[in-house]
Amino acid sequence: MSFFKKIFSSPNKEKLDQGLEPSKQSFMAKLEKAVMGKDQVDDDVLDELEEVLIASDVGVATTLKVVDRVQQRVKKDKYVGVDQLHGLLKEEIAALFLEQDQSNEYVWGQKPHVIMVVGVNGAGKTTTIGKLAHQFKSKGLGVMLGAADTFRAAAIDQLQVWADRAQVPMVRQQMGSDPASVAFEAITQGVQQGVDVVIIDTAGRLHNKVNLMNELAKIKRVMERVVPGAPHEVLLVLDGSTGQNAFEQAKQFTLATEVTALAITKLDGTAKGGVVLGISDQFQIPVRYIGVGEGIEDLQAFDRVAFVQSFFNLQKEA
Repeated sequence: MSFFKKIFSSPNKEKLDQGLEPSKQSFMAKLEKAVMGKDQVDDDVLDELEEVLIASDVGVATTLKVVDRVQQRVKKDKYVGVDQLHGLLKEEIAALFLEQDQSNEYVWGQKPHVIMVVGVNGAGKTTTIGKLAHQFKSKGLGVMLGAADTFRAAAIDQLQVWADRAQVPMVRQQMGSDPASVAFEAITQGVQQGVDVVIIDTAGRLHNKVNLMNELAKIKRVMERVVPGAPHEVLLVLDGSTGQNAFEQAKQFTLATEVTALAITKLDGTAKGGVVLGISDQFQIPVRYIGVGEGIEDLQAFDRVAFVQSFFNLQKEA
């Protein structure tokens, strides 16, 4: 069993089902409308399927892959009725996930394990950090937070609220301070105090992509001076409720820094859950967490099979 899975238990299926309910209801309604009156998966149905997937925020590139896979299956199996389409879709989307390097395992070497968190303001970045801190702390790990988003006083104060809630220490400086200085101090204190995990918040938006790239690169250089190899993970937090905007955010941040994992938040209450399928496939970056509620326990370790099962409202193993 990986260290990650020791920390994060299996997804709460009931909570996952509830969180994805708007997405799956929207998807199923569109799919049923597309195949109404049809008795087999022909070119017209495939065209309709393509429209349904794109309208469900799966993304064009991933949609074309899925439709091509379905088309190949139909050719291979000779005759496939529309009543089999749900199961066939589930199988092919699950297969897409399984082909990716989607390992949810931390390579946990020397202490502290350093996580740098990036993402635009409003994506749920600070909340995600707070929930991570809580879950690590609840498993008996020592956690230190670093408030390196020094461009907004509100960001520092909001992270302090979560640090207090999770009962973990936080390093902060004044608004306008050098973000790299905060990261350096937080990791240094983490080393001195022997904590297991240091989580560093970063600015959600700078004046342009070049500034963002330079700032994140500087923070990473400073981290590595204290702990060789740090940060061990660069976690990009995306707001799943923004649909296609999340793709653009992922594009910009993957250009600005080497993102190693994704957390997709705010999937409850939105019909845009398809973004999880598209983003993980298009960017080939593992989805490590999904947010399916406001509670401190509602950040779940992402399970590909469980997600596909829930999205298609099916109970059988994928």
